[in-house]
Amino acid sequence: MVLLVVDTQEALVNESLYHHLSFVENIQKLITAARHHGVEVIYVIHDDGPDCDLTAGNPGFAVCEPLRPETKEKIFIKNFNSAFRGTGLTEYLKEQDQQDVMVVGLQTDKCLNATILCGFEHGFHMIVPMQANTTTNNAYLSAIESWKYYNEFMWPNRYARCISVEEALQELTCR
Repeated sequence: MVLLVVDTQEALVNESLYHHLSFVENIQKLITAARHHGVEVIYVIHDDGPDCDLTAGNPGFAVCEPLRPETKEKIFIKNFNSAFRGTGLTEYLKEQDQQDVMVVGLQTDKCLNATILCGFEHGFHMIVPMQANTTTNNAYLSAIESWKYYNEFMWPNRYARCISVEEALQELTCR
């Protein structure tokens, strides 16, 4: 199993996120447990290209302070919504003989959804700690409606196993 932390960047982690504080705290708990129990923590960060907050070298591009990777942890840069498209992540996980991918991060209705669907299509067992992903309001749904749609309806029993943070912590500590 690996813990995949997606798009937890300075420009994206802010008070506009649904359950902002508990989201950050839950990811911190999962990262700490993974590191303590020898589960690899892998980061994927988004680069939107030149002249954007999410451009390498800009302050908004960095992983937010409480969730920063350690120097030995792998970081993959993506230019598309899915963490698997064009990043080398698929090949890396297959080389490491990893089947189970616990995924946390941003945003539920955008990059996280694309990553979960793509990971599923590549044959990975996707695991989603439900209180460790979030989003903002969009033109069609409030943040809570969007979060519920994916975590309670779209992903479970289709593309991912959606579990509580407590269950996720238990899985990380049993490795």
